[in-house]
Amino acid sequence: MNGKTRITTDLDFNQDGRQQGFLGLPHSVHRSAYGRIAIPIITVKNGDGPTVLLTAGNHGDEYEGQIALIKLIRELNPQSVRGRLIILPAANFPAVIGGLRTSPIDDLNLNRSFPGDPDGRPTAAIAHYIETELLSLADFALDLHSGGSSLMYLPSALAVPVEDDRRREQQFDMLKAFAAPLAYIGHPGGENRTFLAGAARAGVAAIGTELGGSGTASVESVAIAERGVRRVLKHLGSLPDIDLGEDPPPTRLMRIRGRDDFVHSPDYGLWEPLVELGDDVEAGQPAAAVYCPETPWRDPVFARFAAAGKVICRRVPGLVHRGDCLFHLVADLDSHPG
Repeated sequence: MNGKTRITTDLDFNQDGRQQGFLGLPHSVHRSAYGRIAIPIITVKNGDGPTVLLTAGNHGDEYEGQIALIKLIRELNPQSVRGRLIILPAANFPAVIGGLRTSPIDDLNLNRSFPGDPDGRPTAAIAHYIETELLSLADFALDLHSGGSSLMYLPSALAVPVEDDRRREQQFDMLKAFAAPLAYIGHPGGENRTFLAGAARAGVAAIGTELGGSGTASVESVAIAERGVRRVLKHLGSLPDIDLGEDPPPTRLMRIRGRDDFVHSPDYGLWEPLVELGDDVEAGQPAAAVYCPETPWRDPVFARFAAAGKVICRRVPGLVHRGDCLFHLVADLDSHPG
């Protein structure tokens, strides 16, 4: 690995005004020997102010963020911006075009590929460019997700724990500004291959979202995405004059405690959920029954909650394999984690 990105762009990130174009990722295949993957990118800069990186399409089957950023792009003009916005609405472009969580080119998950590899497969090269080139320019970042094709979330925003006190407070303020119904903090031993982990390594205050899912978008989830992005940008001073209308109710702050907040299928089969999104559950409570279609006379196998909490996420498809995530819990945040 030479450490230097192979991705190029004609955009000048230091130039005032609005620019739109593409990141060019070299991709030599049978049908195109000297081809490249063209990933759309937009930058709007106007004088002094923070640099905010906005991304969606990290997973191609998560649509609320993509829609919200496309609508924002169409409205932005340099006069309304203070500082610089860099917008990547289809971060893993091959996955976006395929409507898939993972890239159809290399079957890799961008949000499990950071810090990436400039000489690796396309998804690893994209991760490397985002972490080393784009996050290195940013003061703040917002990475928009939902549950995709296999999960459904209560609309929520999230952040990962960071040690720096100032950055931690900035992230809490961004969560509150986004004003999703729920917001939660990941547990300290969480995944370190995500966009938010890359932002933490880069020293960037960043939040993400889980805005719905089921492989589609709703009126409510898109509205929460649009409103939340604009509220964060106004809070950061990037869009100081934007009219946000009436304030939404304050967000409820929650946390992930660890592995016990996740319920996985104990067997292959057809699963019956025994609780709904938003339910409060107790440790030991049955979460789901899994039935065997090959031997329908067999007793179902039950999955149970290992901890008490609120159900913030559930699986969508009715067929499961052993190890598939069925539910995900959060608990109220009593105080800011150290």
